[in-house]
Amino acid sequence: MAEPRRAAFVFIFITLILDVLALGIIIPVLPKLVEEFMGGNTANAAQIYGVFGMAWALMQFLFSPFLGALSDRFGRRPIILISCFGLGFDYLLMALAPTLAWLFIGRVISGITAASFSTAGAYIADVTLPEKRAATFGMMGAAWGIGFIVGPAMGGVLGDIDSRLPFWVAGILALINAAYGFFVLPESLPEEKRCQFSWRRANPVGSLKLLRSHPELASLASISFLQHIAHYVLPSTFVLYVGYRYGWNAKVTGLTLAAVGICNVIVQAVLVKKAVALIGERKMLMVALVAGCAGYVIYGLAPGPLWFWAGIPIFAFMGFIGPALQGLMTRRVSASEQGQLQGANSCMMGIAGTFSPLLFTQIFAWFISEAAFLHLPGAPFFLAAVMMVIGLIIVLKAIPPVQGP
Repeated sequence: MAEPRRAAFVFIFITLILDVLALGIIIPVLPKLVEEFMGGNTANAAQIYGVFGMAWALMQFLFSPFLGALSDRFGRRPIILISCFGLGFDYLLMALAPTLAWLFIGRVISGITAASFSTAGAYIADVTLPEKRAATFGMMGAAWGIGFIVGPAMGGVLGDIDSRLPFWVAGILALINAAYGFFVLPESLPEEKRCQFSWRRANPVGSLKLLRSHPELASLASISFLQHIAHYVLPSTFVLYVGYRYGWNAKVTGLTLAAVGICNVIVQAVLVKKAVALIGERKMLMVALVAGCAGYVIYGLAPGPLWFWAGIPIFAFMGFIGPALQGLMTRRVSASEQGQLQGANSCMMGIAGTFSPLLFTQIFAWFISEAAFLHLPGAPFFLAAVMMVIGLIIVLKAIPPVQGP
């Protein structure tokens, strides 16, 4: 990688760490804050929190392709910076939220500003050679892991002091990061590679048409969609699930999420590059889906904390799925379509998120309620495991081995 490319990658790597750190800080406390507004009723809080997740994802669905198309026209830098500043101010709004309605508004704004993650993905595609993208996206996944090591642990400790304190810290971190980027972030997309802005490309339905431009791209997109659906079981139900089933407080929850982050960093920063060279992106994808299925089943069955923690290193191999999918998908579009592709990917995540949080929280609420025919708190995780099995079948049927690197 040339020196300018390396410098750009380092900045984006740091940017994602700080953004995810800010996001991770609030994870252990946001569901509990909703629970406080609901008078301590876990089942009702799970239902309301599902609506929060649905609204956040709906904003991702609407704005990710829009921001991706804007970045293809005006460059990545302005989109990333505007979103970073907006995210910082949004956290401060949530820190001051006096009612559940204000907290909900904050989550809506957060969904809009967090849509810039797709632009960061396009930035990486701009500055990375095609054959190195899987490994590079693995490092970006490691940035997420580092953020989730420190963020939830900090959020758990700060949340024990005051449930609003993590929001203040997250807002300050996001604004510092945005200010830093204002002075040092270079543009990655030269003028000659930009394309005209089009509402056809910028709207969610139009952006998804790109995914039908190649048969295997459509299959990969289907796997990505299933993975996004399954993933929502964690942000939607994890905090409430472990609190209900194991009695964990914010500190234990945050430290557990930090352990998840450590395992994720090891997989993405150390193992992805080696796995690409050894088995290729297609087999990496298969390993990820099998590990995800096993991890979800362990989480759902775990009778106590030790069994739950035992599933973390197995589930960590899900970290292969993002780099493998990105590596396979970015090869199949042109340089001027990378922003649209990343927007379309985020759009799919938004579609999944418009119903998945509500789906999983409603399943969780039902299976812990008195009306349930079977008391099964782990039911949402079992549904996520089924999604992984379907994804594996698609790989075997629709992605030929010869298409691997």
